[in-house]
Amino acid sequence: MGSCYTSCMRIIARKTVRDFWETHPDAEQSLRAWFHDIKVADWTGPADIRAMYTTASFLAHNRVVFNIRGNRYRLIVTINYAYRIVYIRFIGSHAEYDRIDATTI
Repeated sequence: MGSCYTSCMRIIARKTVRDFWETHPDAEQSLRAWFHDIKVADWTGPADIRAMYTTASFLAHNRVVFNIRGNRYRLIVTINYAYRIVYIRFIGSHAEYDRIDATTI
C-alpha cells in the first residue's frame, strides 16, 4: 500500500460518529475499529468493501450500510471512490434505521 495521502480513505463528519458513541458508549469500540479499518482501506469499488465487510449492504448512489456492534446499530455512508472519501450520512439504532429512507438520507 502507498502513502495514505494517495491511497487511503478519508472520512467526512467523524464528529457525527463520535457524538453518537458518547451517547451510546456500547458502540464506541466497534466504531473505533470501523474508523481504523476505513482509514487504512483502499477501496476502488463495492468488491473491496465486500472483502472486508461481508455483511455490508449496498444501495443506490454509492451508499453502503454497515452493521455496527452485531447489527445493533446501522451506519450509512456515501462513498466517492475516485476521491477516496467516505461521507457519514446516518448512524442510529436498527429501529431508527427502519424509520428512514436509507437511499436518500
